Amino acid sequence: MSGGDGAGARAGVIALWAHPRSVSTAFLRMMAERGDVTVVHEPLVLLTDHGEVALPGPGGGTTTVRSYAALLAHLAELGAAGPVFFKDTLEYRYDHLFAHPGSIAGFRHTFIVREPAATIASHHAVKPEFACGEVGYEHQWALFDLAWKTTGVRPVVVAAERLLADPAGTVAAYCAAVGLPFLPAALTWAPGELPQWRQNRRWHLDASASSGFTAPRSRHQVTVEDDPRLRAYYDHHLPYYQRLVEHAL
Repeated sequence: MSGGDGAGARAGVIALWAHPRSVSTAFLRMMAERGDVTVVHEPLVLLTDHGEVALPGPGGGTTTVRSYAALLAHLAELGAAGPVFFKDTLEYRYDHLFAHPGSIAGFRHTFIVREPAATIASHHAVKPEFACGEVGYEHQWALFDLAWKTTGVRPVVVAAERLLADPAGTVAAYCAAVGLPFLPAALTWAPGELPQWRQNRRWHLDASASSGFTAPRSRHQVTVEDDPRLRAYYDHHLPYYQRLVEHAL
């Protein structure tokens, strides 16, 4: 496996940009298990959904921010003091990022993708009324392109299927690419809910029950094979997934 361009650079702020239902919350849980990285869960989603988000303070405690500019500036401030990992999902496009690309120019951008048929069925099981754009791959591809052009560094991409099949190898390659030591002990953890998951709890039940990277066993009742709306979503997003997964570790 090979990382993206710029492998081995100082960690700073590492962003993991995900589509919903991509195994990204389990990935964040693994990063939290490390103990050597400040971990922030979906700050842009929480800000968008709730109008504010509480972030770790540089000297302890929390800081509440109410704008995208303040949020990104605060993450950069945290990253100047030590490695920071945050993950966000791209059911939203976050126009602020495209209007102000300099605000994310200093971040190390990474992405995680999962095969869209499984993703869309899982998304429907949690939120049946979701719209096509919320599937997220189109937003991911636009941000991948923006991040590459803004930073001059090709973002790292994780394929969820490879992560589930070979957690140690995939995480080791990821760590090498973003400038973190690989800590094998972080690949397993005690089941339970992180406090950061409570506001949007229904999305994180699988991660709360997990103790490592394991493939989902359940088959969803509604899939892209038997629902025309979901099939249309699949057909729309498949090309974006294919472009992203070409860059996978």
